[in-house]
Amino acid sequence: MIHTSAFCLAQEAVQRDRAATAILKNVQMIATSAAAAWAREAASALRREAKLGREDRLPAPASPSESKEDLWFSENPDRGLAS
Repeated sequence: MIHTSAFCLAQEAVQRDRAATAILKNVQMIATSAAAAWAREAASALRREAKLGREDRLPAPASPSESKEDLWFSENPDRGLAS
């Protein structure tokens, strides 16, 4: 399952709070480790979200009269049918 950066950052905050309020040393260690893992996952999610934003945009038309449909037009009727 792919998590959003907001979700990962919220989970990191929960784990840091758990580590700060825990009485047992092993609970503190595990919560601190989990917070670090959520921080790494948040960084990955931010990179993934930034990449998705770049990939979703179409290139700008070369001329103002060129539309989005023209960008995908091909004179070859077999284009896309070859495997």
